[in-house]
Amino acid sequence: MDDGNSSPLRVVICPWLAFGHLLPCLDIAERLASRGHRVSFVSTPRNIARLPPVRPAVAPLVDFVPLPLPRVDGLPEGAESTNDVPCAMLLLGAATVIAAWARGVPEHAATAVRKERSAAEAPSFETERRKLMITQNASGMTVAERYFLTLTRSNLVAIRSCAEWEPESVAALTTLAGKPVVTLGLLPPSPEGGRGVSKEDAAVRWLDAQPAMSVVYVALGSEVPLRAEQVHELALGLELAGAPFLWALRKPSGVQDADILPPGFEERTCGRGLVVTGWVPQISVLAHGAVAAFLTHCGWNSTIEGLLFGHPLIMLPISSDQGPNARLMEGRKVGMQVPRNESDGSFTREDVAETVRAVAMEEDGRRVFTANAKKMQETVADSACHERCIDGFIQQLRSYKA
Repeated sequence: MDDGNSSPLRVVICPWLAFGHLLPCLDIAERLASRGHRVSFVSTPRNIARLPPVRPAVAPLVDFVPLPLPRVDGLPEGAESTNDVPCAMLLLGAATVIAAWARGVPEHAATAVRKERSAAEAPSFETERRKLMITQNASGMTVAERYFLTLTRSNLVAIRSCAEWEPESVAALTTLAGKPVVTLGLLPPSPEGGRGVSKEDAAVRWLDAQPAMSVVYVALGSEVPLRAEQVHELALGLELAGAPFLWALRKPSGVQDADILPPGFEERTCGRGLVVTGWVPQISVLAHGAVAAFLTHCGWNSTIEGLLFGHPLIMLPISSDQGPNARLMEGRKVGMQVPRNESDGSFTREDVAETVRAVAMEEDGRRVFTANAKKMQETVADSACHERCIDGFIQQLRSYKA
């Protein structure tokens, strides 16, 4: 436990402008405040307004500090998070950070990376987004250089993980960083978090009418939607698989509502499938007894949430750290990835159907994947482990206190 007799800390948290980062950082803020430490949470006015309220018990110790962004040509008016930015303009994230850190970014990073890039390191379907990482911006630096300098100048690295989850990776990262690396725990949401959702919610009401452990829940994140042709191929794959499904679908940009799904798809799957293009209470859905498996992009939040409820994963990573996350989960045999064309990231309806059947429908595979997911659920749901991580983080912060 953190030593309550020591003077409280003042911690400033400034998350990356994506809700996949903002919400876990708010969780960290609440956990620190619950131990008596004061937290300043820095973000933009609009992002702060969109955050859920802080728990009343710790609210007096969490200060929200609004930091307005300047107007940037080419971005939509009022864009303050990655949710507000067209997916084509989003930067490549954590995977590039780790690569830059591991290798060391050369002094003239943009030139060096252009010369050395290979097809194996940069699949063509990510090429345009990678260019953004190696092109100097108005600051005179590339994004990769800025990440690298931030990491090298830090005293301490904190990661959302724990040694019980990936002991080899945590040890390797400590060696790679050349400085202390502390774990914050997996920061899963409360399993009770979705129980306050109204039974009148359309998705929950639909699940109530389905048999136990029969439904494949499909959700691929809110930041980088599939292209229109990929949405069609996924839809036809779900139809071909034959499993009941609930699909939280983000509309691809520039696509009319009538063209989102293949012609006749909803009529052909009526009764065994539901597509929701609005908000879906994901924790409530994953907690529901009708859900058998989770078809996910393997964003870290979604991966943790799926395993919190012991669901096997059907994995369709799209960008950033999602590919490494999917490979980690596949190695632990909690599910399977949908096969992809390495040259352009495409997939076929047949591969979608085959993977859904293997994970969620065929008895032998389903039994193995579910058993392994339940085993990992023990670590994800181990609140004592995650609280120990936060206490260890606080002890590290005390050693740097001025």
